[in-house]
Amino acid sequence: MSSDPAVLAPSARRPWWRRAAPVTGLLLLSPFCAEYLIGYQGVLTSPVELLVAVVLVLPIYGAPAVLIRDLTRRAGRGWPTLLLLATAAGLIQAGWIDQSLFNHRDFADGPLPTPLPGMDVDASQLLTFLVGHVVWSFGAPVAVIESCVPDRAGRPWLGWQGTAALAVVYAAGAVFFTWQLVVLPDFHARPGQLVAVGVAVAAAVGAAFALPRRTARAAGTVPPPWCAGLAALVLLAAFVTLNDQGAWRGVTVAVAALTLLGVLLAHWSHRPAWGRRHRLAVAAAALLLYAALAFAVNPEHAPQPLLYASRGAALLGVVALLYVAARRTVRARPAG
Repeated sequence: MSSDPAVLAPSARRPWWRRAAPVTGLLLLSPFCAEYLIGYQGVLTSPVELLVAVVLVLPIYGAPAVLIRDLTRRAGRGWPTLLLLATAAGLIQAGWIDQSLFNHRDFADGPLPTPLPGMDVDASQLLTFLVGHVVWSFGAPVAVIESCVPDRAGRPWLGWQGTAALAVVYAAGAVFFTWQLVVLPDFHARPGQLVAVGVAVAAAVGAAFALPRRTARAAGTVPPPWCAGLAALVLLAAFVTLNDQGAWRGVTVAVAALTLLGVLLAHWSHRPAWGRRHRLAVAAAALLLYAALAFAVNPEHAPQPLLYASRGAALLGVVALLYVAARRTVRARPAG
């Protein structure tokens, strides 16, 4: 899962719009995948309405996605670092910005089935929020957009001024949504809970940069990209569908599925044959899973024809984006 050496070589100066394209793509894809692909925000039938909705939450999804990705690439690190930074961002989102980890009044559908003793946190909710952010808000969108620009996948996309500007956007969005989701509803997590989140964030960030840089790769074969994608699809589907079912039994099986996926990806990505197409296949599995599950998500009880048309359009959009990413990945010069 580390960066391909070939993409680290310098390239010719590009027009500004080509340099901005992957940044814009990630700024929009991240909030779309985080809030709207699965469909729990309702049915949006107008493309303009969807674009406006995505832009409104862009500061707390798209901005950190680009910052996480650029910080990882600027440091010359790979996917373990990126995913740990995504974990930190997910903790900030759920623990500080909207405090959904602790606000069971507004973010829980009923009694907590898997409470963690002494923490006032539900294990199932914790996994849902955290894994949702790591995989769908940040990880998969980064992998897909990087696949669309494989020659720039290993380099930062922003200069320091752009990075600073995006950090300001992120901070402003965090303040705004904290006001909207915490201050106005008059819910405030306990100081000890906020401190615990801070400790967890610091641990994730510290681990992200304490990991040794990967140099040599172990010998061995890897499955073809479609097989890696299928494994990711099955194990992610098991996690999503079982995590909130059957109380602790469901959580246990969901964690086991997620752990197995992590072990497989870590094992395969150490090998020389693991490459861009494998990463895209795993990301594609995550996006297609959410797009498929959305057909069964209807919080506003919209008419079935309207629901299917909306979900179908989203699925076709995802398939089109993945097709473009796959074409560009296949056409890219080989690594090494």
